[in-house]
Amino acid sequence: MPEPLTLTVSLRGTREVGNKYQLFRLTGLLDAFSEATFRKALGKCIDDGPSNIILDLSKIDFVDSSGLGALVQLVKKAQNAGGTLQIVTNPRVTQTVKLVRLEQFLSLQPSVETALENVKSS
Repeated sequence: MPEPLTLTVSLRGTREVGNKYQLFRLTGLLDAFSEATFRKALGKCIDDGPSNIILDLSKIDFVDSSGLGALVQLVKKAQNAGGTLQIVTNPRVTQTVKLVRLEQFLSLQPSVETALENVKSS
């Protein structure tokens, strides 16, 4: 059952914990205003485990360089914890990520179902 995740006025979401993964569905803006709170909240969740993270950003309206920086840091944190971080994207997020050539590193996925299959097969 998804639980609400309180981040900022401009960034909201839910957290769902499965057997081998955590799924975050986010809406709003991942920008300089919300980045620190987002990074701290998700960092704690990675510490709590499980360390395979799926971020559903398909309903995100905007990601700026601060948001991309937070995503990069969270990928490294998940990897250091022995897990993975996958991002379900939308055209706007994909375009921003491709501008800085991070699509491979950030493991962009077309759907939550695809990301869940990747976790189950790992």
